[in-house]
Amino acid sequence: MDKLIPMAVAIVCVLFIASLSMFTVDQRQYALVFQFGEVVRVIKEPGIQFKIPLLQNVRYFDRRVQTIDAEAPEPFNTREKKNVLVDSFVKWRVVDVEQFYKAVGTEAAAVARLRQIINDGLRAEFGQKTVADVVSGKRDEVMETVRKRADADARKIGVQILDVRLKRVDFPDNISNSVFDRMQSERRTVASQLRSEGAAEAERIRAEADKQKEVTLAEAYRKAQELKGQGDAKAAAIYAEAFGKNPEFYAFWRSMDVYKDSFKNKSDVMVLEPNSEFFKYFKNPHSQGK
Repeated sequence: MDKLIPMAVAIVCVLFIASLSMFTVDQRQYALVFQFGEVVRVIKEPGIQFKIPLLQNVRYFDRRVQTIDAEAPEPFNTREKKNVLVDSFVKWRVVDVEQFYKAVGTEAAAVARLRQIINDGLRAEFGQKTVADVVSGKRDEVMETVRKRADADARKIGVQILDVRLKRVDFPDNISNSVFDRMQSERRTVASQLRSEGAAEAERIRAEADKQKEVTLAEAYRKAQELKGQGDAKAAAIYAEAFGKNPEFYAFWRSMDVYKDSFKNKSDVMVLEPNSEFFKYFKNPHSQGK
């Protein structure tokens, strides 16, 4: 029994020392092992690691991709000396943890340093570009240039810049109102011009339609007169042919038409001599023109 107590104490001490000696590195982390304030080992692979208890200590650093959002839109001047507000974000990660620790020490210090690097890069690039370039025309090109320059500076502190993007590019309120008013005025001018052009085109179409109408009516009238003339000529030919075949019947038929037209209304009054040629078929239906 007397031997078990020292053995148990020894086992507890061993376990305690082992617990102080072991540490785990997550796959999302880097680890630096320090001894008397100096880095003695850099651990980049996940798993269980060992250190000298009491003499060595471990610090962990995030190896994941991180994002820096602008605290507020920053004012920049373009090549045209126009002031714009730029809201951006940055994607970055630690690639050399030992250099990162020696250069900045903490993530907070790294973020402050990267904000300054990106801000300087954007300011320099915006100063060489127009508003149209940074809004749409060369936006991707501008961002890639800023990223490359920022990445070159960030490597000095063990950081890689993966991406720089603009979330928003806008004018200050006073300039935005002025731009909006100018755009509104331009749109009104364009709308007025389009309305004028539309009215002129409508008048032209109406005039063309009226002209076409007159031409069509004239052509129809000409065609009608032509057909009427042909009909009259054909009727005359038929009458002539009928007269040639039986003059007496033709005279009788014509007289009947005249009688029908003359006595159409009861109120019609005609004053003629009784022996007038007009009444010859009343007197003698079989008259032979005598």
